[in-house]
Amino acid sequence: MNASKKKDSNSKIVTGVVVSNKMDKTAVVAIERLEQHALYKKRIRKTTKLSVHDPENSCNIGDIIAIRETRPISKCKSWALVEVLTKSKIVD
Repeated sequence: MNASKKKDSNSKIVTGVVVSNKMDKTAVVAIERLEQHALYKKRIRKTTKLSVHDPENSCNIGDIIAIRETRPISKCKSWALVEVLTKSKIVD
């Protein structure tokens, strides 16, 4: 049985923007979504910040990355970096 293929198909993949990379092997990513207010029907932008495992410290602030849900790596980290989609133009 090919367990790795099944595991990949069940894990959730989302994209977001790197907000912080000051921790070792960790980046904080902001995920934006639009929700509709139940009563007034106005679309509201909501943001979720997730801690992401970045083993090579390859993310910089402003990068757009794809992340995958994984097993818990630490108390706050249960997402891992899949790939860097767009590099930021800010050079540190």
